[in-house]
Amino acid sequence: MTTFDDREHAFEAKFAHDEEMKFKAEARRNKLLGLWAAGLMGKSEAEAAEYAREVIKADFEEAGHEDVVRKVAADLADLADAATVRAKMDELLAVAKAQLMSEI
Repeated sequence: MTTFDDREHAFEAKFAHDEEMKFKAEARRNKLLGLWAAGLMGKSEAEAAEYAREVIKADFEEAGHEDVVRKVAADLADLADAATVRAKMDELLAVAKAQLMSEI
């Protein structure tokens, strides 16, 4: 192998790792968002865990995170609007990334 091939493989490996970490961080963020929303709705611990799983699954409906925003905002109804959900998602993404980095 040439140096160029080695560098190419290193960049591909880094890209794959970065994408995996991004996926894990977004899934963790969605779980944390589901737990936060479940708390606002007064769900029990078991119900909150199930709701968090539903929020994670909602992210697979379409590209981007608007599917999650729609689900959570609709479920929260008068408790929080879409803008509040988006702000909480931004906040929780930082928390999720920090949690993942501490696990490495």
